[in-house]
Amino acid sequence: MAELIMIQGGTAVFDSGTRQVDLIIRDGVIAEIGERLSVPAGAEVLNAEQAWVGPGFVDLHAHLREPGGEAAETVASGAAAGVKGGYSALVAMPNTVPAIDSVPVAAHVLDLGRRSMLDVVPAGAITIDRAGERSAPMGELAALGLTFFTDDGMGVQRAGVMRRAMLYAKGLRLTLAQHCEDESLAGGGCMNASALSSRLGLAGRPAIAEEAMVARDLLLAEHTGASLHLLHLSTARSLEMVKAAKARGIAVTAEVAPHHFTLTEACCEGYDPLFKVHPPLRGASDVQALAQGLRMREIDAVATDHAPHAPETKDRPFDEATPGMLGLETAFGLTLEALGGDDADPVLLFELLSRNPARIAKLTAGDERRHGLSAHGGDLSVGSDANLVVVDPSTSWVVDRNQLASLARNTPYDGRTIRGRIRHTVVAGSLVLNDGEFTR
Repeated sequence: MAELIMIQGGTAVFDSGTRQVDLIIRDGVIAEIGERLSVPAGAEVLNAEQAWVGPGFVDLHAHLREPGGEAAETVASGAAAGVKGGYSALVAMPNTVPAIDSVPVAAHVLDLGRRSMLDVVPAGAITIDRAGERSAPMGELAALGLTFFTDDGMGVQRAGVMRRAMLYAKGLRLTLAQHCEDESLAGGGCMNASALSSRLGLAGRPAIAEEAMVARDLLLAEHTGASLHLLHLSTARSLEMVKAAKARGIAVTAEVAPHHFTLTEACCEGYDPLFKVHPPLRGASDVQALAQGLRMREIDAVATDHAPHAPETKDRPFDEATPGMLGLETAFGLTLEALGGDDADPVLLFELLSRNPARIAKLTAGDERRHGLSAHGGDLSVGSDANLVVVDPSTSWVVDRNQLASLARNTPYDGRTIRGRIRHTVVAGSLVLNDGEFTR
């Protein structure tokens, strides 16, 4: 039986601004929007007072580890973490074992997603086994509904391979997403190359390793006309190049991860492997530039780069530990903080966490049916699919690694007080998180 839900007393965040209204959800869609609506008989009433109501968040960059890495995360546990973080859809990265480079593996992840708490869309690998040599069968994967392709975890190192992939992707209307690090420059490094890394005796990954590949792929995108998305940018110079490319009409979008606009390389001083990530945490000037880029709408999306790891791979000496950190359950509050806290623009926040990511992943109305899913990231309107989140921007909470929904515990924010909490999450018209608690 379809759920009947009323979201009452909240501030709805539309494309054009905010308005205090009630929403009624029936048969999986928004059925009514208005002021002081009557409560329908039998409706589940969700309290949205002092909260914002908007489209459910969409993460362009989540490592769900299944198949092959189930000790760290599964599609089901990653989806639970997403729901708790206010997400209604996740794009699952293809660096699984085996990689998502074939129809059977992609179909398996799609099936796992259909049985999870939210919508999961796998990204396909650009090359076979993400080895950077032979192109994956993007046409076959596109026929299954995939639109987003990346070798994330390792950028495509050879320019010729990336050029051929772009030409192929353009014809299929696909987006290629690049992990921008030239391994001939970054290989062997474990933190930002700087005076600090020298003092700590840790090999560095220089900013130029990222920036060289950003420059190369922007030129390739201009040359081929392909659609390019740049993953987890971490430097001010990368952002400047993206801005210049957009001004020239290049079809490029870019994301940043919360850790890159909230944490600096100084976090690595204690040799705590929780702060090891690729690309690495940068200096304060880069962190400030990224936060400013968010506020100025120079960055298209906040993406978590949610990277769960089993303890035996993370609890090792800094230079030996696996890079990556959790992100789904803390992204909202950290983004709110970067946008100014009390002064944050809720329209911009939902652009960065929901509307722009959904557009980039082709999950908005008109494109979403290729996945067999409901639409995400659209404006709040009668008849639109009910993928919604209710967020409380004023409530603070303390991150406790042992209370996270993820199977992994590798959060760098353990013990940190974060302002801004998820109150309710609705996916395809079903209430999956109520007052911060799972409903199933």
